[in-house]
Amino acid sequence: MKVKSHLVNESPPSPGKFKMEKSYVHRFRSRATLGKLTLWSILSVALILLVFVWSQSLRHSGPLDPARRYLTNGYAWGGSSWEKRVRSSARPRPDSGMMTVLVTGAAGFVGTHVSSALKRRGDGVLGLDNFNNYYDPSLKRARQALLERAGVFVVEGDINDEALLRKLFEVVAFTHVMHLAAQAGVRYAMENPGSYVHSNIAGFVTLLEVCKSVNPQPSIVWASSSSVYGLNTKVPFSEEDRTDQPASLYAATKKAGEEIAHTYNHIYGLSLTGLRFFTVYGPWGRPDMAYFFFTRDILKGKAIPIFEAMNGGTVARDFTYIDDIVKGCVAALDTSEKSTGSSGKKRGPAQLRVFNLGNTSPVPVADLVRILERLLKVKANKKVMTLPRNGDVQFTHANVSYAQRELGYQPTTDLQTGLKKFVWWYLRFYASGKKSAG
Repeated sequence: MKVKSHLVNESPPSPGKFKMEKSYVHRFRSRATLGKLTLWSILSVALILLVFVWSQSLRHSGPLDPARRYLTNGYAWGGSSWEKRVRSSARPRPDSGMMTVLVTGAAGFVGTHVSSALKRRGDGVLGLDNFNNYYDPSLKRARQALLERAGVFVVEGDINDEALLRKLFEVVAFTHVMHLAAQAGVRYAMENPGSYVHSNIAGFVTLLEVCKSVNPQPSIVWASSSSVYGLNTKVPFSEEDRTDQPASLYAATKKAGEEIAHTYNHIYGLSLTGLRFFTVYGPWGRPDMAYFFFTRDILKGKAIPIFEAMNGGTVARDFTYIDDIVKGCVAALDTSEKSTGSSGKKRGPAQLRVFNLGNTSPVPVADLVRILERLLKVKANKKVMTLPRNGDVQFTHANVSYAQRELGYQPTTDLQTGLKKFVWWYLRFYASGKKSAG
C-alpha cells in the first residue's frame, strides 16, 4: 500500500536582508528541531495506525492472493480460486460442439437469455458484466443468480479493462465472443453522452484489440441495433439500406461500431457478425423499455405517454420476443467462420456480416397498451403526446430475408403471446411488493 503525504512548508516573506542575532539563531534552530520531531512523531503514529488497520482487514478477509487484482472501480479479480471458477464455467460439455463463448453484458436482458441457452445445450460459457446503475442493479443481480444456478459464472468487470480481458483469454482459449455489453437506451444519451462513447465505442475497440492479438483469434458476434436506420423512411428496413442518418447518439455509436467492425475485419482478419435487434421484449427485460414501465405504471394508476408523430401519424415498433432473438444469436454463432488472423496479422479474407433480427410485424404503441390492459385487467390512464425530438423514431420494421436465408431465422412469437409471458413473469417477480419495480 502506497501512502502519499503532502507537506506544505510555509515561511513568512522576507522583504529585505537582515542580520540575525546569535541567540535568536539558536532559539530558531531549537524550535525547528522540536517542530521536526513533533511532525515525525505524528507521521510515525499515523503510519502505525495505517499498518494496524490494514493488517486487521487482511486478518478478517483471509490471506492476500498475490495474483489477485484490486481495481480503482471496486472490482476484484484474479487468483487461483477465481481462475478455477472461470475455467469451470467456460468448460463445454464433452458431448457438445466444443464451443467456448465469452458473453459480455451477460447480466443484461439479452445476455442472460443467450448465456442460459448456450449453457443448456452444453457450450462453455463465461459471462462478463459491470453491473452499472443505468437501471436497477438488483434486477441484474437477480439475473446473475439465475445464471449461477445454471452454471454460468459472471465475472464482474468492465470491457474497457484491457488487463482483465487479456487475463480471461489467458485462462480460457475462447472460440467465440458474444458481445452484448453496451450502454442501452435512446433518450438517456441526452443526459449522459459520455457513457455511450465509453461503452459502445471505446469498450468495443478494447475488446477487438484483445481479440486481434490472441491466438487463436475468436469469432465475434456483436449487438448492433435497428436504430442505425435512423431517419430512413424506406420500409421495411433492409441491410442494404442507408444508415448514415442517425436520429440519436445511441444510434450513432452503434453505426460507429459497424464501421469499427469493418476496419478490424479488413486489417486483422477478425470474423465479425453484427446483429441489428428490433425492440426486444420479454421476461427479465429492461425497465427503461416502454412495455416494461407501461406495465408498472398501469398497475400503479399512473399516466402513461402514448406518443404520436408531429403530423398525427402512428408510432409503431417491430416488437421482437426474446426467444426469437436468442435463436438468431445462437444461429449467428453457429454459422460464424473462424477468424483468419494470427498475432495481430491478417492471413486471409475473413467473414463480415450484418443481419436484421426483428419480428417483421410492426405494432402501433396504442395496440401494445390495449393488450397490456387486457392482460393486467386494469384500464390505463393514457396521455397522448407528440413524439419528442430526443432520438426516438416514428416506426421500425425489419426485413429479415437475409437472416432467414443465412441463419434459418424465423420469428414465431406474436406480441399478444409474448406480452402474456412477460406479464406472467412480471407479476411473480414483483409479487407482493417484495421487489421494487422502479
